[in-house]
Amino acid sequence: MASQQTPSTSIRGVSCGFRSVPEYNACRMKGVFLPNSPPYDASPNARCQSSSLMGDAGEQSAGHPLINSSVDAVDGMQIVDATPKLPERDFAGSAYIPVYVMLPLGVINMKCELVDPDGLLKQLRLLKSANVDGVMVDCWWGIVEAHSPHEYNWNGYRKLFQMVHELKLKLQVVLSFHECGGNVGDDVCIPLPHWVAEIGRSNPDIFFTDREGRRNPECLSWGVDKERVLRGRTGLEVYFDYMRSFRVEFNDFFEDGVITTIGVGLGPCGELRFPSFPVKHGWRYPGIGEFQCYDQYLLKNLRKAAEARGHSFWARGPDNAGSYSSRPHETGFFCDGGDYDGYYGRFFLNWYSKVLVDHGDRVLYLAKLAFEGTRIVAKLSGIHWWYKTASHAAELTAGFYNPCNRDGYAAIMAMLKKHSASLNFTPAEFHMLHQREDFSNSLSDPEAVVWQVTNAAWDVGVEVVSENPLPFLDRVGYNKILDNAKPLADPDGRYLSSFIYHRLSPLLLERQNFMEFERFVKRMHGEAVHDLQV
Repeated sequence: MASQQTPSTSIRGVSCGFRSVPEYNACRMKGVFLPNSPPYDASPNARCQSSSLMGDAGEQSAGHPLINSSVDAVDGMQIVDATPKLPERDFAGSAYIPVYVMLPLGVINMKCELVDPDGLLKQLRLLKSANVDGVMVDCWWGIVEAHSPHEYNWNGYRKLFQMVHELKLKLQVVLSFHECGGNVGDDVCIPLPHWVAEIGRSNPDIFFTDREGRRNPECLSWGVDKERVLRGRTGLEVYFDYMRSFRVEFNDFFEDGVITTIGVGLGPCGELRFPSFPVKHGWRYPGIGEFQCYDQYLLKNLRKAAEARGHSFWARGPDNAGSYSSRPHETGFFCDGGDYDGYYGRFFLNWYSKVLVDHGDRVLYLAKLAFEGTRIVAKLSGIHWWYKTASHAAELTAGFYNPCNRDGYAAIMAMLKKHSASLNFTPAEFHMLHQREDFSNSLSDPEAVVWQVTNAAWDVGVEVVSENPLPFLDRVGYNKILDNAKPLADPDGRYLSSFIYHRLSPLLLERQNFMEFERFVKRMHGEAVHDLQV
């Protein structure tokens, strides 16, 4: 869906590549620092440094037509100023797409207190000066209902919302029912409520479980949606009580139009998917992941489905699906012609994906009751690795029954349409702008995932919002977002309904970075910019 005007040439030294949050925090946009290597240093490291501004074909950057670079020396270091000269689309007069900025994860502490209100106020004023439409914040279940069931503490959030209101900014709020910590970009730890953890110690089946019996306490298993295992309440009742408490507590902000959108957490990272690729259990990219249906409640559901089908011996998970970091061709289930496409495989995958859709259906039904008249959003992430294989194994373990001969996203979009919910889709290709891993061996096709999912939504009239999964500050990344937000080749002129920038940080507010961000906001709003590169 990206514009055809954007070259595919890889320009190292233009974007901030990082593998981890610390590496990202150390990144600066003004240039790339390269040590001066002595002429006798022919080590691989030296060669790597001297070629770090070369294109994929090995051309030196000095002769590259897309890079205008200057080199200075400071204390024995070369400062390479790499300014991209990429042709850009002119978005003047195009659709207005609201831009929201995600607030830091630690803006509210575990006591539900607003952290550094004076510093935050200064940052919000800067965002206001850039004409952003509003901010997005997570309301964490593990903070608000931390100690006892039905005891909700919203104090810090009320102070935050009031500050946003006084600046005449809008709010998107995500009700986050998962833990924070351990995922890419997480810089704080917010566990599930203490009383839930206590229940989990005596009944670990409330959590998703893999074939080896390893529990994942990141969020509740969807198997407890209708099980009274949470101090007399079902999972659905816990979610609904939390939603109602929020709606009553912040009624004034709804009435004043400050809160425009409610995002509803539906799984790990707040996304509607099974937690099939947890790093803490040994998953490494581009592993296919593992099915997460081995807690007693989901197994009971599987037994009922198998018996209803007349094949009770199908009440089991696949025994030849490999492990977290396996490749599809290494397994009997996911390989070409594998069991995934046999009678049992189709039964199991239909059941597994239906569990996902049914969970979203039930929770969004309750959200619509609690927040009538307010836009509801559900989040989906693009799983792009192994997309070019027949089985699409990584999608299957995550709950998306999307092999090459089946549309695995149509049922999800129909469910969202049923509840008038919008889709928050994180295009996986944005990951690739800033990662150094080699994707060539994973048969990945992120742009195809973007095309399939967004068109599946638009085809049934579901609005699409998006966000960048990892922070970036460069024009290359912003242009990629713009191309996806306002597709050039779409015959129906469809575009994103809003965009969420991930996330507010001191680095974003540095002068040069903030000027680039302001320029991006103008173009998302359909305004002209004076320095368009054509």
